[in-house]
Amino acid sequence: MATVRDIVRRDGTKLTASERKIASAILADYPFAGLQTIQELAAQTGVSAPSITRFVSKVGFGGYQEFQRQLIGELREGQRSPLDLMASEHSGQDESFLGDYAKRIAEQVAEMASSVPQDQFNSILRLLADPSRSVFLLGGRISDSIATFLSVHLRQIRPNIYHLAGNQERWPDDILRMRKRDVFILFDFRRYQPDLERLAATVASRRNPTIILITDKWMSPIARHSDLVVALPIESGTAWDTVACAIAFVEALIVKVSEVNWPETRKRIEAWDSLRLSPPSGSQE
Repeated sequence: MATVRDIVRRDGTKLTASERKIASAILADYPFAGLQTIQELAAQTGVSAPSITRFVSKVGFGGYQEFQRQLIGELREGQRSPLDLMASEHSGQDESFLGDYAKRIAEQVAEMASSVPQDQFNSILRLLADPSRSVFLLGGRISDSIATFLSVHLRQIRPNIYHLAGNQERWPDDILRMRKRDVFILFDFRRYQPDLERLAATVASRRNPTIILITDKWMSPIARHSDLVVALPIESGTAWDTVACAIAFVEALIVKVSEVNWPETRKRIEAWDSLRLSPPSGSQE
């Protein structure tokens, strides 16, 4: 099912100038801007309440209340746990489960490929490949494993890669290291972690690097503090959301970052391997 965000983006070409202002405000602080009263949204955008009513009608809703009900439903979806998902599981027959599951995941990866704009991928690629920018990474309870995966590969390709520690008491050290031109990548999928949103808010206000959020279609609250947001498919039809699209996206970044300046990447990997494979000086069999 398409989210309000998808619908607004899809129908953007048929909007009037006033309606585009409304759409921009909703997308800039999604989904929270759309949860205001119609009077508050009108005041924020400088358009009339009737214009907002026409806008929600044009994008396919019966009224502002229906529009808000869908946004509230998306927020609830973003908080669903494996226990909730198990109630609607349709994992298939045991004897064919592996093949069926692989097909389902392949469909999700194909959806990711068509829904993530190439221009957005290229923008992130340029940021990560720029050696003058330090790159900081962190994820949630499950997704931090993806942040680790990306950071380990980036460290072999280029210097100044920092994976923040799980211990919050150690975060200030990395935050103080961040500069405005640096990049902070956060992974946060449902159920979203409040501590990561607080961290993103602090970093955005105090250090102001480029913040990249990798999330799902229901959008981590971190999105309101982010410069670039990548929304990936995660539904597998089971009690467990899939990270296959996140891994595929990250692997694609690793490949292309390494190719931007392959001669330098090659020299770094060769130097890395010579140190990793060489025994310590004075060691004995």
